[in-house]
Order: sequence, then C-alpha cells, then structure tokens
Amino acid sequence: MAASDPEKLMIKADKLTKLSLTRWSADWKSAIGLYEQAANGFRLAKNYEKAKVAFEKASRGQEMLSSPWDAAKHMESAAALAKELSNWSEVADFYRRASELYIECGRSQAASDALAKAHSYEIKYGILILPYFSVLEDTAPDEAIRLYIDACEILEEDGKEQMAFDLYRAATSVYIKLEKYDDAATFLLRLGLAADKCNATHSQCKAYLSAIIVYLYANDFKQAEKCYNDCCQIDAFFSSDQNRCASKLFSAYTDGDVEEIKRVAQSSTVKNLDHMIIRLAKKLPTGEVSALKAEQEEALDEDDLT
Repeated sequence: MAASDPEKLMIKADKLTKLSLTRWSADWKSAIGLYEQAANGFRLAKNYEKAKVAFEKASRGQEMLSSPWDAAKHMESAAALAKELSNWSEVADFYRRASELYIECGRSQAASDALAKAHSYEIKYGILILPYFSVLEDTAPDEAIRLYIDACEILEEDGKEQMAFDLYRAATSVYIKLEKYDDAATFLLRLGLAADKCNATHSQCKAYLSAIIVYLYANDFKQAEKCYNDCCQIDAFFSSDQNRCASKLFSAYTDGDVEEIKRVAQSSTVKNLDHMIIRLAKKLPTGEVSALKAEQEEALDEDDLT
C-alpha cells in the first residue's frame, strides 16, 4: 500500500517535475496523475491543506501541458478545499484563477460561475445539499462585490446578460447591506439596461422601480425624482405597472401623506420586487415628508411670483 501513501506520491511527483543530470525535461503528464492521487488521498484523510496544495500542483501541471480546462477544474478543487480551511483570500484567488483559465478556453459561462462560487460555501448535511451561502459577503464584502462585478462583465462581453441577472441582484444586496445606496441604485439601473438588451421588459421595469425605492429609502428625493424622470423616457417603463406605482409614491411624498406612502409601499407591485427591496419599502418614509411638502409649496409660490 506504500504506493498509495499520499506523502510518497507527492515526493515522487515533485521529483518528476524537477530537472537533474539524468532528467532534462519535466514529466508533467506522469506527475499530474500522482498529484491527483495524492490530492484524493489527503482529502479522504481530511488533510485539506495538503490536498489543496496537491490540486494546485496538478493545476499547474495541466497549464504546462496547455490544458486550461483541466487546470481550471483542479483550481476549483483547490478553492473548495480552501473554503473548508476558511481561508477566504485563497478562495477568491483560486476561483478567480479558475475563471481566467475558463476564459482562455472560451468557456464564458463556466468563467462566470467560478467567480460567483467565490462567494458561496456549500453546506452539506447528510444527503441534503443546502443552497450556497455567501460567505465572502460577510467576511470580505468589498471583495465579494468586485467578484460579482467581474462575473457580470464577463457575461456582458459575451452577450449573455440574462445569465447575469442573479449576479446583479447579489451585488445590489451587498451594497445595501453596506448602506451604499447610490451604488445599489446604480447597479439596479445596470440590471435594467441588461434586461432591456434581453427584451426582458418585466425585469427591466422592476429594476427601475427598485432603484427609485432605494433612493427614497436613502432619503434622497431629488435623486429619486431624477431617476424616475429618466426612466419615464423609456417606453417600456412609461406604460408599466411599476411606473404607475412610482408615480403614486411621488404624489404621496409631495402631498406629505405618510399613510399613502406606506400603503403604496406595501402594494402588490412592490411585493413582487426582490426581498431586499421589499424590506426597504416597508420602512418608507425614512425622512420628514412634511418638510418636503413645504419645499414643494415654496417652489410653487416662487413660480407664481415669476
């Protein structure tokens, strides 16, 4: 059984990759097989650190053999082990490298998926596999956002915006958790633009209404109003239920009618938005709407004088 000892397999594989007086070129093909066996052996023994290193070396070997697809798969295996070790910086680095390798062999969807996986930790309980839990969003939110943006850009460049919808929403959610409401609204508008390119009108209109609600929650009425006016220039939104809902919200705000704001914010149109937006809408209004009403009346009085 000595041949299956992962420690000895690693030593043997390392020797095959090093040049010597008797070996003038590295035997990567043979070494990769040994690294793979060692990685699986270490993983079965729950020695995740050494298994990770073995997969890294196997990935490097596949790169040396000009096999980016196999190199990417091994790099993803290394990333999964880094997750087991709670080494989040390595998780991000490995998945990003896997993404680059997938791009190298023309697999844009796999590249995007690899980046998205950097945020998730697969929780297993018996035979039940629970949904991915976004670990990086809690431990390194800025890195999570950057990876989401990278993933979106890969799909955008490949004309596959519709596959990125969930990534846009995930990035928006992180921005909201960080209370970066301008960035959240901007990303929702970006989702709206992507939906427009896919002729996904309903998703487009929901994204625009969501952006308006984010601005209102941030108590930035002027930016919300500007966003609304810009969105109304788009025919699909102008004739939508989402536009009618936004219009009612603005009317309630300008009237200083808190109860009407709350009623509209809990309407069926708003309840059909993403949960992160529904939660914000339930807290409207966040500012003093009576002061807003006074400003509106003062502006009207100035107009009358002119």
